[in-house]
Amino acid sequence: MLRPSRLLALGGIVLLGLLYWKPMHTYFQTKHELQQRQAQVAALAHEHKQLQDQIDSVASGATLVAEARRLGLVKPGERLFIVRGIAAWRAKNR
Repeated sequence: MLRPSRLLALGGIVLLGLLYWKPMHTYFQTKHELQQRQAQVAALAHEHKQLQDQIDSVASGATLVAEARRLGLVKPGERLFIVRGIAAWRAKNR
């Protein structure tokens, strides 16, 4: 049989456990959320770097001219020639 002093000590331990449960639960929940946010920040930083690299490559003159040519744009004074059947000609002459 439990003595009153042991029962009181056990009650005190249970009370301390109950008092610490909520702050510890909040701490671990916040820590988990922080890890998720840090992962999101890392992913967004990586995406930002990729987009910045893409902007830098498009901003260069050669890439800009190549993309304009691909879209069928020409410089002032140039003539645009559209040649069709190149793929068939290449297949035939291999």
